[in-house]
Amino acid sequence: MTAMPRPRVLSGMRPTGPLHLGHLVGALANWVGLQDTHDCFFAIVDWHALTTDYADPSLIRGYVRDVAIDWLAAGIDPERAVVFVQSEVKAHAELHLLLSMMVPLPYRIALPIQKPPQRL
Repeated sequence: MTAMPRPRVLSGMRPTGPLHLGHLVGALANWVGLQDTHDCFFAIVDWHALTTDYADPSLIRGYVRDVAIDWLAAGIDPERAVVFVQSEVKAHAELHLLLSMMVPLPYRIALPIQKPPQRL
């Protein structure tokens, strides 16, 4: 019998500023545990951060480095998980281009991730 493949996880964070306790409790603590049972792919999604800091994207590069350091300090282990920066994977932009040409605009607008955050 062949062993069952481990489940995969792909998750990421936008580097829009310093990480806080909510990041640790809400995501990082779970990610650290998942490394034991899943094939994990964790992304620093810097292109997604441009949707927040589009007026002044100059800080994003520094935040990418800070997020990577914080992840390592929280227990994300590059020996047990793939850690990458979105903009360093050029195929990501190519895939976006291809998918955006195939998926109709109304379908994309209906996705909650595509909607701007609501101001209270």
